[in-house]
Amino acid sequence: MAVRHRLVKAPPSTVWAVLADGSRYAEWVVGTASSRPIHGDWPQTGASIGYEVRIGPVSLTNRTTVRFCEEGSRLELEAHAGALGTARIAIELRPWGEHCLVLVDQHPLQGAGGWLHNAAFEPLIHLRHRAMLGRLAGLCEADHDQRQRHDRAATTTPAAAGPQGE
Repeated sequence: MAVRHRLVKAPPSTVWAVLADGSRYAEWVVGTASSRPIHGDWPQTGASIGYEVRIGPVSLTNRTTVRFCEEGSRLELEAHAGALGTARIAIELRPWGEHCLVLVDQHPLQGAGGWLHNAAFEPLIHLRHRAMLGRLAGLCEADHDQRQRHDRAATTTPAAAGPQGE
């Protein structure tokens, strides 16, 4: 059972904004080179994005479909990986003080991934999830820091400083 978690030093709304942007999928999912919407309005249930996975000179095109979406807190995806079959990936966001605890739970559903999934394969999935959560945290924390800098700059305007020459 591949379940991992990570504390992201950004509010859940920032993490959700990254997850809800299908064009950013390749930025946080390990092994994904690019992503694009192919059906529906991501991340609504039934929407899909296509993405490319590159392994050396080989390039594979796959897709991920939203199977369940609870806006702002839960996203369940079905990743289609060709001959390897499909996997269920559930992502849950929990407020943790001013931060966000992100939990990822992945299990094979159909195809070769189901019979390849065993105790020996499990550490590889955990390594991939650790890297994926690290990427997601990096994106969300950078977005949050940028938003905070922007907000501070907006509140420190010349007009707010008072009349000059006093």
